[in-house]
Amino acid sequence: MDPVIIVGAGPVGLVLSLALAAQGVPSVLLDEDPGKDETRPARTVVLREDTAALVERLGCKTLQDEGLRWSGWRSMRRKQLVRELPLGEGSPLGDPPAAPVHVPQHALMRGLRDAVAAQDLVQTARLSRIDTLEQDPAGVTVHTREPGSTWWRGSYLVGCDGARSTVRKLLDIRFPGRTAVERHAVAALRTELPWPGEAVLHRLPPWRTGGAEVTARPLPDDVWRLDWLLPPRGELVTPDVLVSRVRDTLAGWCGETPPYELLDTGVYTLHHRLARRWRVKRAFLAGDAAHLLGALGTQGLDEGLRDAENLAWKLALAWHHGASDVLLDSYQAERRAAVASRLRAADQSLPILRGGGGLRTLVPGSARGHDSLLTDGHLGCGPLGAPPSYSLSPLAPPRAEAHVPVGTPPGAPVADVRVTAPDGTRVRLRERLGQGRLLLVLVAPGTGVWDRRHWVRAGVMPRLVEAVDALPVKGELLVAESYPGASAHTVLLVRPDGHLVESFGGVRPAELLAAAEAVRGGAARASERSDRTADIN
Repeated sequence: MDPVIIVGAGPVGLVLSLALAAQGVPSVLLDEDPGKDETRPARTVVLREDTAALVERLGCKTLQDEGLRWSGWRSMRRKQLVRELPLGEGSPLGDPPAAPVHVPQHALMRGLRDAVAAQDLVQTARLSRIDTLEQDPAGVTVHTREPGSTWWRGSYLVGCDGARSTVRKLLDIRFPGRTAVERHAVAALRTELPWPGEAVLHRLPPWRTGGAEVTARPLPDDVWRLDWLLPPRGELVTPDVLVSRVRDTLAGWCGETPPYELLDTGVYTLHHRLARRWRVKRAFLAGDAAHLLGALGTQGLDEGLRDAENLAWKLALAWHHGASDVLLDSYQAERRAAVASRLRAADQSLPILRGGGGLRTLVPGSARGHDSLLTDGHLGCGPLGAPPSYSLSPLAPPRAEAHVPVGTPPGAPVADVRVTAPDGTRVRLRERLGQGRLLLVLVAPGTGVWDRRHWVRAGVMPRLVEAVDALPVKGELLVAESYPGASAHTVLLVRPDGHLVESFGGVRPAELLAAAEAVRGGAARASERSDRTADIN
């Protein structure tokens, strides 16, 4: 079967190619650039716990070497400390909150390119800009223009080619939204601030050039990225003006301007847009080609990487075994709805937080309440930042009679508990994701102290092994000592991208089979799911 064609070799395209390779699917990366990333210290990305784990699981080494996990979060308003929050590695109960990873984008790209270079299943074609896209029932054909004029044949195609996506234009998909939602001036500098390792949000700082808001986010080696919120239009940020902002901000925080080394500067504008369609037959959109967001501390790259993880296991199932339209359509149903929800939350919050009237007059709130909204966006919590739940997915099975509630509702990401793998090793649950398998997790307290040779053949285990073997999709059986909100002998069915399908009280082979059928799109009917997906159209 032909490989999957991925147009665009930015972070989303690279991650998608690696995620497909992890599931045995070859791909061709068509990269219109020469593959050399400009070193820009002021161009950085913040990855949440789930997307950072995805990148590391796919073999990118730079997060540990060149990224920094924040030790805390600090919010200030005028001269007052509003909130101080310690951050850590996270826990299944969310206390303390997991620290995001802050990394220069060029370092992330280098790590992903190195991982791709080590993959035999990924072919990269540089200087390859497509100008023709044709589809037929068996696949997709594209043409790349000079200097690498070539016809390429693929089983599927994914456009990861950014905000000005050629794939989106060739598919004639509209990209409506809002322009210049926020503007920021940014500087990367090396200095010492009073809060080493902590990210800082300062609203209405008292010095003259502070503006409405400034953030400081640490990187390794005493490097900081500073962002100043600018008026949506008008103010021209010259180099002299930006240096003045740097000096005034450092003096405001330190009492006087400390020694600093200015590494890089820039100005960027944030837009909010959402493509009308994310799938046309065998062609899909992902990342900035499908959506633009980023106001109020939210991270567009996070959503792009979630697109890649969601789509990869579905394309892998289609590539290896064939797939129903229900499965392939579920990519748009799930991901477009999740991003649309994020955009709605940001649009509703902007008038409150930016003092423009609107909802502010209807939803009065304190400075502390406004701080909580912004903290959500920056730390990946709440409606502005939390990983999405796919409870209304067309792949969601009907509620089973044997359903028992646990700390994770169906459709939400599972907690990253420790589990015992089939070979007896103890790993994190998240380490078993992304391999094209359904995961079945048996909650069995006490197994950690028993000899595995005994409990693996005792109790419900033999029946559960038979149930896993009978599934229509390959599954892997894992055992957990505990899971938030779960009692002994609870069985969790987890999708390859880490979202909970269902939780059962005991071993229920027939209901497990029905749920697995629904996950692969085999048991879903459009008439039964129309009410679930109406809000995304």
